[in-house]
Amino acid sequence: MTTHNYLLEIGLEDMPAHVVTPSIHQLRDRMAAFLKDNRLAFADIHEYATPRRLALLVSGLADKQTDESTENRGPAMKIAQDKDGQWTKAAQGFARGQGGSVDDLEVRDVKGTPYVFYQKNISGQPAAQVLPKVTEIIEAMTFPTRMHWNSYDFEYIRPLHWFVSLLDDTVIPFKVLDIEAGRTTQGHRFLGEPVTLKNATDYETALAKQFVIADEDKRGALIKDQVTQIANDHGWRIVMNRDLFEEVTNLVEYPTAFAGKFDKKYLELPDAVLITSMRDNQRYFYVTDHNGELLPDFVAVRNGNTDHLENVIKGNEKVLVARLEDAVFFYEEDQQHTIADYVEKLKTVMFHDKIGTMYEKMQRVAGIAHYLGERFELSDEELTDLDRAAHIYKFDLVTSMVGEFPELQGTMGEIYAQLQGEKPAVAQAIREHYMPTSADGKLPESKIGSVLAIADKMDTIMTFFGAGMVPSGSNDPYALRRQAYGIIRILQEHRWHFPLLRIQVAIVSQFQKKNQVPQLKLDKIKGLNDFFVDRVKQFFSTKDARHDIVDAVTENQEVDPEDMFAAAQVLTHEAKKDTFKGTIEALTRVSHLARKAKDEEPVVDPALFQNPSEQKLYDAVEKLKVDVPNLSIGDLYQRLQELRPIIDAYFDENMVMDKDPKIQNNRLQQLRQIREIAKLFGNLDGLIVK
Repeated sequence: MTTHNYLLEIGLEDMPAHVVTPSIHQLRDRMAAFLKDNRLAFADIHEYATPRRLALLVSGLADKQTDESTENRGPAMKIAQDKDGQWTKAAQGFARGQGGSVDDLEVRDVKGTPYVFYQKNISGQPAAQVLPKVTEIIEAMTFPTRMHWNSYDFEYIRPLHWFVSLLDDTVIPFKVLDIEAGRTTQGHRFLGEPVTLKNATDYETALAKQFVIADEDKRGALIKDQVTQIANDHGWRIVMNRDLFEEVTNLVEYPTAFAGKFDKKYLELPDAVLITSMRDNQRYFYVTDHNGELLPDFVAVRNGNTDHLENVIKGNEKVLVARLEDAVFFYEEDQQHTIADYVEKLKTVMFHDKIGTMYEKMQRVAGIAHYLGERFELSDEELTDLDRAAHIYKFDLVTSMVGEFPELQGTMGEIYAQLQGEKPAVAQAIREHYMPTSADGKLPESKIGSVLAIADKMDTIMTFFGAGMVPSGSNDPYALRRQAYGIIRILQEHRWHFPLLRIQVAIVSQFQKKNQVPQLKLDKIKGLNDFFVDRVKQFFSTKDARHDIVDAVTENQEVDPEDMFAAAQVLTHEAKKDTFKGTIEALTRVSHLARKAKDEEPVVDPALFQNPSEQKLYDAVEKLKVDVPNLSIGDLYQRLQELRPIIDAYFDENMVMDKDPKIQNNRLQQLRQIREIAKLFGNLDGLIVK
């Protein structure tokens, strides 16, 4: 069977580095879906990506589409033919819609009723006739930001400049805007020349001769080898930050690594400032000795060869020194002011114009943090440190250093707090309150930092909800989902109880008592519970938890993530046992009947009992009600499991829906008490038992 190789290249202006990798993955996925939808078999798709190009080489591509045979059912014969056996308009219309005539119709029985059928056989087209439709892929690409150019309404990540479309050695023509696909690609912007490809498989080799390493993995491996060699030559340790490495790889087409240096005097700056200046601002790899101490050196990667490398090194050193000089100035200037000075400045810095200033936010957070610190049983010393941190934790936002290097917010707060004599625990909490900064980011290590992080995030979420700025769909400009997920992760790490309903009532009460954000009312944040439950479900999705168990425990009556975590752990463990089925079935039977009870205080009157099983169940439940506050969720399950034979005997001996309304209600209320206890696990009704 004949197979082919197909090359598609999209040539454009330099893309932002962070867009390159996700874009080529997206293009590959779209190509695979396109080929599948068009019945074109293939063996593999290889990706090539640089800042100026996104390319795919499809290998083992089928010569033509697979043939397709479809069979469509039309109207029943009683509708398709009249009493004289003539085809009706319904049959004629059906045949016409299938691309044929009534002569092509067949009659078949379907469950005893005759229907007309039309069988359509579609011969596969040659690949060369299908591939011009790849314009659909190109035009469907999505990007985080888009731009348009010239007079076009069309938007893309960057202006398009050329396309290559080669099936083996033959151009597959197509046109997007005014750009026609051909066989000519472009070499390195400064070192290379245009390349006319003879065959699709010549792509990678031909570009390498024009100073373009098109394969991202090979380009990355080359950078790693070069940087490692420099480190070995100098006896250095070079920290290869993953995100920076990917960014550098996608900033260049032909990498050449080099080392530069700066004056030792700049080592007097905090390490975080130096690292941020090199890594985040200049895309340099920083250098340490084998003890982890920073050295006055850096390693960078240029987009080119070794020609005039000394000039490149001097230029990069000059740029870095200019930034470090600014950093020295800001660092010294910031220390001329006290923390109190900066806190005062926060009175003029808006958190959000619908909510208030950053200073007002700190006042609210201080109250929330103290309330939570007491709930989480922090010591007196920890509470004192928490109170201090909460009243100053945003001060570094108005320092010159953070104004120039916003990546250092929190980090500079810790450094400046230590320099001004704050306790290490306070300084650490100032840095940690931003954590986690991503879905899987690092969590705060200290209890004080953890509580402050939760308090700060709760204030943000509640005030934005209260102001009507609630995330919808994919729209979440203030990252409220990420902050809520961060709260969930911190709570799980410490196994802290967080009954959301009670906590949000307490927070709103505090706001109202102190006349903080008067526009915030409890009825404005009704959606907050579901919002947090969705984040709990997101957390469970990373733990491979059973969906029925997740659905059950997230209907927790207290909306307490810790109870949900604990209940899921117990149910997951117990679900592996033979006793699980009987226990859950007994409890769900109780639950279903208990729903019929009157919505009143579930009081049971033993004087209405008619059988010993009622008294036995009553005694067991009364004892359990007393013990519940002191039971772990695991012990509670065991106690409910011990009720199972008593419940079974109860149902065997009693008709719950008795004709006497008093006896019926008494029994329903008896079952309702069990249901209320079982609800501590959530809603067990949907659990799958085998």
